Amino acid sequence: MATLTHWERALERFGGSLLGRLRKKEPVEIIEALHGECDSNAVVCSAERVVAPNAYDVELAEEVHDELAGREGQVGQVLTDSLARHGERHGYEWAGPLAVHVTRSDDVPNGRYRVASSVMPHVRADRFLPPAT
Repeated sequence: MATLTHWERALERFGGSLLGRLRKKEPVEIIEALHGECDSNAVVCSAERVVAPNAYDVELAEEVHDELAGREGQVGQVLTDSLARHGERHGYEWAGPLAVHVTRSDDVPNGRYRVASSVMPHVRADRFLPPAT
């Protein structure tokens, strides 16, 4: 077995540290994408009223989902809380109860996540319910 030199050990530590920092940025990118989705789909109804979609679907690549799911299963609630604060700062009115649903997907375009929004009158954090007919 070869012995690592001082420089090789330093490079390993740097690489591990860099990877750790990149992984910790992932939730920030998802939050920014969620806020962007909200802003892009908000509708100005009057000078005093801006309505934003209330149902958000965040699809995560398997690796990202597994990493974030390890954070005590609170990812959906953390994202919902962040979005609620964002909406409050911008004076948005939600089209219904606000919920962010997080799922695993094998088909995300950037290999990490996809965010979509819709207006749904009856939503729950654990799944989206179709409108009552």
